[in-house]
Amino acid sequence: MASIADETAPAAPRPRVGAYAWYALFVLVLVYVINFIDRQILSILVGDIKADLGVSDAQIGFLYGTAFAVFYALFGIPLGRLADSWYRGRLMAMGLALWSSMTAFSGFANSFGMLAAARIGVGIGEASASPAAYSMISDSFPKERRATALSIYSSGLYIGGALSLPIGGLVVSRWNAAWPDTAAAPLGLAGWQAAFLAVGLPGLLLALWVLTLREPLRGASEGLPQPVVRPNAWRDFGRELAAILPPLTLITVSRIPGALRVNLLALGIVLLAGYGLYRLTGDAPQWAAYGLGIYAIFSWIQSLRHRDPPVYRLIWGSPVVVLLAIAFGSISFVTYATSFWIPPYVELRFYGGGEVPARFLGGLTAKEEVGFIIGWSAAVSAAFGVILGGYLSDLWRQRDPRGRLFVNMLSVLLPIPLVAFMLTTDNLTAFYWVNPIAHMFASAWVGAAVATLQDLVLPRMRATAGATYILGTTMIGLALGPYYAGKMSVLTGSLPMGIAALYLMPPLTLLALWIGSRHIARLEATKVERARAEGEPI
Repeated sequence: MASIADETAPAAPRPRVGAYAWYALFVLVLVYVINFIDRQILSILVGDIKADLGVSDAQIGFLYGTAFAVFYALFGIPLGRLADSWYRGRLMAMGLALWSSMTAFSGFANSFGMLAAARIGVGIGEASASPAAYSMISDSFPKERRATALSIYSSGLYIGGALSLPIGGLVVSRWNAAWPDTAAAPLGLAGWQAAFLAVGLPGLLLALWVLTLREPLRGASEGLPQPVVRPNAWRDFGRELAAILPPLTLITVSRIPGALRVNLLALGIVLLAGYGLYRLTGDAPQWAAYGLGIYAIFSWIQSLRHRDPPVYRLIWGSPVVVLLAIAFGSISFVTYATSFWIPPYVELRFYGGGEVPARFLGGLTAKEEVGFIIGWSAAVSAAFGVILGGYLSDLWRQRDPRGRLFVNMLSVLLPIPLVAFMLTTDNLTAFYWVNPIAHMFASAWVGAAVATLQDLVLPRMRATAGATYILGTTMIGLALGPYYAGKMSVLTGSLPMGIAALYLMPPLTLLALWIGSRHIARLEATKVERARAEGEPI
């Protein structure tokens, strides 16, 4: 009789999502939009900053990538752990206020060093946002709709990154036209400095809005409810900070039997490798910052293995999960660098400078036209692409546990011929038509990638999994991609060659994703069992 009842029982209804969850998601998207406006605006300001501060393409790549990315990644880990233990909305509001202030401070930078310091501050503040947002969204939306929700959130990345171009181009051009003599301008600011102020200050108001968001019950979407706030959250945050910030890392690992010797050996290897890369490239800030990040991450993983074995086992103790984080980072290695360097390429290749007249939009300068056309077209197409990719990955996953990784593979392959066309065409009109299509395909992977890592951990580990995803996309993608393209541009004397050199990465990415697809179902099915074996009280 039981079997008959089972056969005739109606299918479980599709989980419903309340209106407040969608409202909160809308606010989180706004935060991500501001996040990427503040981060990406540097792209349209490249020419002006190079002229005023006398920096090279490699140094610009460092400012956009490494100076930001290393500290974004490092602080993302302890802030992600804090988001797993404390009020996520409050943490995001605090971070938003910090990075908005540091973006505004960039407007007063008058040297490479000051701008680098401001970019570091922006990176630290922005590190609070996505791990907390991933956790809140995963607790507000059931697994069946999680990639779609995370993709909608991730669309803020592309909307903000694209809107930064027309905003930055408009402010710079109009400011420079009104005050061609910087000494006569308000506060003595150049147009690029005014652009930083214009996008930094609104974030302070948005921080107040974020404070009003309600916290979703942690773990409720999977039937594993846990307290929103765990005891000693800030004390544990201090421990996480000490575990990842040199030289405090030495104190932390010295308390673990046998760990200090291994840590010092790793430090020596990093120092030797960093010195070798400096001698090879001549770029000391790049490899000093990157070496600091690698050593700090290694130290934190050592500490995590001792302090929280279940989290270590499900993330860093799983070679396939680490490989997937690297694969996602390798995708962003290409996408970050391409999206950053394409506007300056168009400005130089088709216009010969930023302040010459526009070719299609009367009354604008070339910088304004490039920012407007590339910015708005990329915003719409990439936002559509990331949401479509997330929706498709949810549908594909219901039929095949590898579905989300297949979406990632398509997102790697489909843009390649389009970018090749963009770098070789002499037809600007055709370039402007193809660019949004390339953005649509190149953005489809993000929500599927985030959801993949969220599915492989327990609810209390979601923000940490989000921080791990960010580690890959920043330390591999953001810290290396823009710098690498800029450096190859310097070495070859050709910016398009620098961009094209990025496409040595996709074959390695596809291999890593294929390996991951062979193990993804087993990892998700055994996550509770593996965590329980390490002492997780489930």
